[in-house]
Amino acid sequence: MSGAGANRRTVEEQLALVLDAVRTLPAESRAIRDAAHRTLAEPATAAHDIPLFDNSAMDGFAVRFADVAAASADDPVVLRVVADLPAGVSDDPPLGPGEAARIMTGSPAPTDADAIVPFEDTAGGLADSLGEVQVLRAPATPGAFVRRRGADLHAGDAVVHAGERLGAFQLAAAVAAGVESVSVTRAPRVAVVSTGSELLSPGEPAARGRIPDSNGPLLELLVADADAEVVLVARVTDDAEAVRTVTATAVERGADVIVFTGGVSAGAYEPVRGAFDGQGAVEFASVAMQPGKPQAFGALDSGALVFGLPGNPVSVAVSFEVFVRPALLALQGRSEIHRARASFTADAAWTTPPGRRQYLPAVVDLTAGTVRPATSGGSGSHLAGGLARARAFAIVPAEVEAVAVGDAIDVMLVE
Repeated sequence: MSGAGANRRTVEEQLALVLDAVRTLPAESRAIRDAAHRTLAEPATAAHDIPLFDNSAMDGFAVRFADVAAASADDPVVLRVVADLPAGVSDDPPLGPGEAARIMTGSPAPTDADAIVPFEDTAGGLADSLGEVQVLRAPATPGAFVRRRGADLHAGDAVVHAGERLGAFQLAAAVAAGVESVSVTRAPRVAVVSTGSELLSPGEPAARGRIPDSNGPLLELLVADADAEVVLVARVTDDAEAVRTVTATAVERGADVIVFTGGVSAGAYEPVRGAFDGQGAVEFASVAMQPGKPQAFGALDSGALVFGLPGNPVSVAVSFEVFVRPALLALQGRSEIHRARASFTADAAWTTPPGRRQYLPAVVDLTAGTVRPATSGGSGSHLAGGLARARAFAIVPAEVEAVAVGDAIDVMLVE
């Protein structure tokens, strides 16, 4: 589908073609501390219960509930303190009638105790209560302030499921459950290539006809945010042979994905189209979206997936979120490959492109539940400055002719 007048695909049709070409990457075993941000290929199962043993939820006194059930400020119960249980001890002192153990939060609860009295409910507090303690308030029920073994998880339970990312919370839970190693998929290797004879390296002085290459740094960070590894960052001129050469370099470096920016439209100097069009590996399509209408996608003999994105920065950001990021997560076997979405209320009016789904860089107010454009200059794909303020993309269906204040808008959250 490379003709200028070809029918446009829907976003869903283009994404389906992309995902159909994805094959989950191989798995490898890693120590739990070395597996952060990776995707589990198999569930991480608990090696032991959480909590590992009955323990105290409060600093106070381990007691027999029957001894203190009637305690009150007017009629305190005096108990003999027969043991002291700081954190880290394994002692299990016997408690007879009228006896208690001073205990710190997290310490193992004595087998004979069936409640904890917080020190705030006693007279004198912790410092002077190694001989006896006066209980001024009875626990609400037997078991009060006792964290029971296995109340959270039991040995053998799945702590983190296959397809889930091992983020900070998941890693902490796995470590707490005694998980030592996990099976995770390999991080995708990605090559990022900016095309355009007009491009300058970041930091080079701008000049008439020349512009900084913001797409390279943009994609480097977006790729890393998708838990993939950047193996090549390159910039080439508007020359098809240069595209072929950098493609070969990316394949030599083991790239699973090659992302080109620019050079995919129908102009006179389109190096990605010149390198791949008509060769069968990469297909060029027109997608009913704005920005991001021209798209290229295919797979090389090496198995590397090739994405050709439009060259304007907003188009790159949108195309990455809609097509590339889901593919990178699918390569990792991620169970959820799409950004979170929510409905917000427009608090500004803006125009939309006829017949194309709009992805508009937007500012959202989470408290008010409102959304507005990130730039006052419209929805042009060249308006890179507005990306600095964007925290989301407002998604407007192709059949909507304009957005009015108060309209409900579907929003893709990216931060």
